[in-house]
Amino acid sequence: MHDNAPIPRGGPTNVTRRTFIKGVIAGGVVVSSTAYLFRNGPLSAQAARAGTVERLMTLEVNGQSRRVDVAPNETLANTLRYKLGLTGTKLGCDRAECGACTVLVDDVPRYACSVLTHSVRGRRIQTVEGLAAADGTLHPIQQGIIEEQGFQCAFCMSGFMMATVGFLKKNPNPTREELAHGVSGNLCRCQDYDKILTALERGAQLAREA
Repeated sequence: MHDNAPIPRGGPTNVTRRTFIKGVIAGGVVVSSTAYLFRNGPLSAQAARAGTVERLMTLEVNGQSRRVDVAPNETLANTLRYKLGLTGTKLGCDRAECGACTVLVDDVPRYACSVLTHSVRGRRIQTVEGLAAADGTLHPIQQGIIEEQGFQCAFCMSGFMMATVGFLKKNPNPTREELAHGVSGNLCRCQDYDKILTALERGAQLAREA
């Protein structure tokens, strides 16, 4: 149909397809503008405050205060990796099964993939990037892993380290069996658990000697 052809089926003969489309577009602009005004007006502000979550928040991560924009349903793992650039926290299963995303929240190991970021506001978060001292001295667990070469691909390594650090805060002198139980929530796709436990035991020994 030609752009200037009249609209068929009983439409006004003086309204063309082109003028009709222009009218629809103009009407849409008016509606959109009105919605924008209401959305930013006082009535909208009152409605938005009820039941909403503040997006801009401050997290204490590795001893530093970090200001970050967080969606209401955002997990701590996604915030750490994609908002704060702390990619040592790995995402494996993303459903609290593999432990690759383990971090410490107030010294307690937690699966970051199953913790909402808003729930840890005001709490102390430690990731693998925060294990070494400010002068670069490795944490005893990190040193033990280096000495024993405990991992192959090392994708799960940061989760094991954080789980071990948290466990040793409760039991600094565990047996091999106790240590195995303490990190049993972490899985290794390479399945070399014997070498992993040996490396973690070495790290625990270094921690006691420090």
